[in-house]
Amino acid sequence: MPLYQFTVIIERQPEGGYLVTIPALPGCYTEGRTLEEAREMAADAIRAYCASLLKHGEPIHPSTNLPLYQIP
Repeated sequence: MPLYQFTVIIERQPEGGYLVTIPALPGCYTEGRTLEEAREMAADAIRAYCASLLKHGEPIHPSTNLPLYQIP
């Protein structure tokens, strides 16, 4: 499989844990109890989503140039 880049948005949830959204993959959400687990779950979700697209003959559209912000 070719290499693709996706923007991943990780948000801390008030009740604990982290919600992960991948904007370029509609409906692709996951969560994790820790930040590290959220990152791992994001990678798994992206792999599974892309595998499903390929299986069904659909194209994979990597992230567009969303603005990136760094918070110190």
